[in-house]
Amino acid sequence: MKPIIGIPLRYQKTSDNRPILYISESIRRSIQKAGGIVYAIIPVQDVDYFYTKGNEFKELTGDEKRIICENLDKCDGIIFPGGIKFTPYDRYLLEVAIEKKIPVLGICLGMQLLSCYQENAELVPNTGSINHDQEDVNILTHKVIINKDSKLYQILQKEEIMVNSFHNYHATSNHIYKNVAYSEDGILEAIEYPSDKIFNIGVQWHPEISYDFDENSKKIIDEFIEEASKNKIKEMIKVEL
Repeated sequence: MKPIIGIPLRYQKTSDNRPILYISESIRRSIQKAGGIVYAIIPVQDVDYFYTKGNEFKELTGDEKRIICENLDKCDGIIFPGGIKFTPYDRYLLEVAIEKKIPVLGICLGMQLLSCYQENAELVPNTGSINHDQEDVNILTHKVIINKDSKLYQILQKEEIMVNSFHNYHATSNHIYKNVAYSEDGILEAIEYPSDKIFNIGVQWHPEISYDFDENSKKIIDEFIEEASKNKIKEMIKVEL
């Protein structure tokens, strides 16, 4: 059976300023090509998620947390995609995913969310020598150096890879997640939760965008889907027992 991959919807507005929630086509298509089923996880608070500022969100209520947990119970893995901001809804999703040992892949803003797990890690503007906000979606634009003592290295078997880049801010160090990859100009590019038992990786680039033409991007997403499949099998065995 195919694993169900939860995707928290992101926030945007239409050209006539109507707020909307969405999943990017590159996320949907890469998950389906890798063998997963896309499951949209909808925000739960009664607020306008696009126009509400980050410091204006109230804490989640017990009922809102319960709804989030019920959604995660349906998922074998979760991808935190790119976007413009994360909220208490995203933070709690990550917290529960880690508690339930659900495989996690954080992409761009999603990696920055992981970097803020259990603390307020700073997000700072890019000031390095490399252009980290490319326009062409069909190219890889800069090099990333990977720590050999990492799950990311185990997946790719490479110390250096080329990646795409679509961000103006980047994460700094987190005291829980391990920093495992940097760009040539010193920007943090990948982090991992320190556990061999679950897949929980954040990358600053977008492997879903380059899935069709980059071997390394395909390996990352395919490995994540494989780990979600294993998680599904484990949960099925629990139910049978």
